[in-house]
Amino acid sequence: MAVSLEDLTKETKSLYGLVICAAGRANELTNGAQPLIQTKSKKISTIALEELGKGKVRFELTGFKSLTKDKD
Repeated sequence: MAVSLEDLTKETKSLYGLVICAAGRANELTNGAQPLIQTKSKKISTIALEELGKGKVRFELTGFKSLTKDKD
């Protein structure tokens, strides 16, 4: 399955979040996680993107915390 950027970004406004999610899933696959889909691809990054494209992996944008302490 060819994964197009347009298809992957249809459901999200955050390309950055999509990339971070795919990288995180690729890392899981590298560390031994089993693919959630049947694919002919042997490339881990492609498998991660295909999983995202088929809705098997999702990401959620959450708030962030400052690493600096507020000074009163």
